[in-house]
Amino acid sequence: MPPTEAHPGTATPPAVDRGADDTLDLHLPEELVALLAPDRTSKRTHGDLLDDVADWQPAATPVGRFQLVPVRPDRDLPLIARWMNDPAVAAFWELEGPESVTAEHLRAQLEGDGRSVPCLGVLDSTPMSYFEIYRADLDPLARHYPARPHDTGIHLLIGGVADRGRGVGTTLLRAVADLVLDNRPRCTRVLAEPDLRNTPSVAAFLGAGFRLSAEVGLPDKRAALMVRDRALRHVL
Repeated sequence: MPPTEAHPGTATPPAVDRGADDTLDLHLPEELVALLAPDRTSKRTHGDLLDDVADWQPAATPVGRFQLVPVRPDRDLPLIARWMNDPAVAAFWELEGPESVTAEHLRAQLEGDGRSVPCLGVLDSTPMSYFEIYRADLDPLARHYPARPHDTGIHLLIGGVADRGRGVGTTLLRAVADLVLDNRPRCTRVLAEPDLRNTPSVAAFLGAGFRLSAEVGLPDKRAALMVRDRALRHVL
């Protein structure tokens, strides 16, 4: 598994100017948000759009007990910024530099409307990866494929070198997709869009039960649209 999944810029844009295609710049009418999220009265910050990621229970996997833990910058920023400055990660995420670069990327999500939730991937109590769980149907990505309501996307990076290249990423991708489908009953499929050039990442998604749905031209890359369907989750 490669250290990263190519990043399409769904939160704070990196050095490349993506203009109107930035996720958090895609403003929706309040009536539409309310329609898509009928439980907006929930007191939880992200409960209306992503079904309370913070409440999702850990998953047992072949490599250990895995849990998504929503990011707290006061606790997690130094670690995530260090990962972003790994050359193998920076090649795709383009967030290298001082901690303030990563801080702004996280801030845009944490202070947004909850359509993207940044999380640490914690394996046997050790933070070792970074995930973003996001509403693909509310993302600029939806302009490039036939989106369905509640489509849910995944971005990820594997932080530790020791966890790369030995199948851990594939295992975690399957686990996270299962967590999405288990906790988001209205979601019928989980999506990702790794860079087509990142063949190890595409292979990891295929190994995790995703299928290659299409090649998609995004503003910053040519992407492989990977899809894991609820209906096929026990087959692939």
